[in-house]
Amino acid sequence: MAPDPLTLDGTRLGVAWGIPFAGLLLSIALLPLLAPRLWHHHYGKIAAGWALAFLLPFAARFGNGAASHAFLHALLEEYLPFVILLAALYAVSGGIHVRGNLHGSPGLNTAVLAVGAVLASFMGTTGASMLLVRPLVRANDNRRHKAHVFVFFIFIVSNAGGSLTPLGDPPLFLGFLQGVTFFWTVSHLLPDTLFLVGSLLILFWLIDRHWYSHEDLLPRDPTPDTPRIGFDGARNFWLLAAIVGLVLMSGLWKTDAGLDLAGVHLDLPGLVRDLGLLAVLLLSLWITPAGVHADNQFGWGPMAEVAKLFAAIFLTIAPVIAMLRAGLQGPFAPVVAAVTNADGSPSPAAYFWATGVLSSFLDNAPTYLVFFNTAGGQAQQLMSAHAPTLAAISAGAVFMGANTYIGNAPNMMVKAIAQERGVPMPSFFGYMAWSGAILVPLFLVMTYFFI
Repeated sequence: MAPDPLTLDGTRLGVAWGIPFAGLLLSIALLPLLAPRLWHHHYGKIAAGWALAFLLPFAARFGNGAASHAFLHALLEEYLPFVILLAALYAVSGGIHVRGNLHGSPGLNTAVLAVGAVLASFMGTTGASMLLVRPLVRANDNRRHKAHVFVFFIFIVSNAGGSLTPLGDPPLFLGFLQGVTFFWTVSHLLPDTLFLVGSLLILFWLIDRHWYSHEDLLPRDPTPDTPRIGFDGARNFWLLAAIVGLVLMSGLWKTDAGLDLAGVHLDLPGLVRDLGLLAVLLLSLWITPAGVHADNQFGWGPMAEVAKLFAAIFLTIAPVIAMLRAGLQGPFAPVVAAVTNADGSPSPAAYFWATGVLSSFLDNAPTYLVFFNTAGGQAQQLMSAHAPTLAAISAGAVFMGANTYIGNAPNMMVKAIAQERGVPMPSFFGYMAWSGAILVPLFLVMTYFFI
């Protein structure tokens, strides 16, 4: 049978088709550090430039029909479901404000990190981070030594805690969209997550207790005590439950019904999920008092940045995925061979570290997608015969996104909010010194015992 002319055939592509994707990810990684003003004001144009650097030559080489199909496939099947879920979680979490002043003792801080680790898998690492980072800043604003609190917050809440459901971290939701079932990750990553989060909580408590015992507290707490601790905008918790229900529904509801749009098939459960998520988003904005958004300093800037960048990522990654799917017959055969054993089977340890190292410096969501497709890209086979490989890819993407500030979107958001409130956060390489000393040894132990 002749190949579909509208389908990307990785055996017909050369490595050069991956340059726009590589250029975009390098821009995301380096320009905020090397040219922050340029990036802040023009990141959308830079992302669009890389997208066009793929799309226009592709249209010239393979025709407008193939280019349109690639564009619509990336937009309708992958990008819109991804960004709609993130936007719904962002809006709902931004409508919940933790009221009152906590006091940042080692026990209290450890408890907040533990609660955040649990919440992260149900409201996303972004949602849990945005919900808890400001109360934690207020709780520790009378302490002089507090940067480590937010370093561990990034380790635990912004990354490791989101490993158990597709709601937790964008890479896992991409896997869910590819056919990985909702409860697969919790059944295969729970031991790894318990070990990593438990170890980090113990280490944090020991470090925080040391600093607290030598702490010279400020004579006056900048945040006054209030009669009681509580939540403003608590109705949004019901909307969080609705988001969980909609995502779960779309994974359990099996039907061939759907909508065909310009050659792209949109299944009915996915359409219902996405429309429901948009309704939840609008309902949250409607029922949340303006004062709650003001107290949370809620704005759409961070979400707009994610939406613009991922529009270009999902488009430029299309040829890379096609070449990886071609396996040993494609131009990325050396990459496939590097994560493959001599007998032809995938090496889970190699996938764990390859996915993790790239997730540390590039965004972990597209990195997950790249190695998911390197391993074959077939969800049913990966969940069964190659379950250890899929678990390794998932763990590497989620856990090692904590190795740098740029490994996962919430990392930079937490850093920015903490610095804005006076926390002396470590530099880019200073943060890597923390992750290298604490996370990397734990990952080596995990490789031996779990991967």
